[in-house]
Amino acid sequence: MSGLLIRRLFVVSVSSLVGFFATLAIFELVFPILIPQEGPKTMFEDYGWGYTFLTALPIALFVMAWLDYFMDTRIHAD
Repeated sequence: MSGLLIRRLFVVSVSSLVGFFATLAIFELVFPILIPQEGPKTMFEDYGWGYTFLTALPIALFVMAWLDYFMDTRIHAD
């Protein structure tokens, strides 16, 4: 494996994890403040898996763009 491939895999995996955990943080910290609920929390069932993915994807792509720049993986075209 080349060093560039390892760096690219690292960038993709880290950005995906950051997008996923940032979405979870939004569910746990931001939504209860904006949308107070009585009773048990059912955030994923209310929000839906498709919208969860569409929330995590732009966050992951934003993080990927920065990591791509700083790690010089050349994933995005110049």
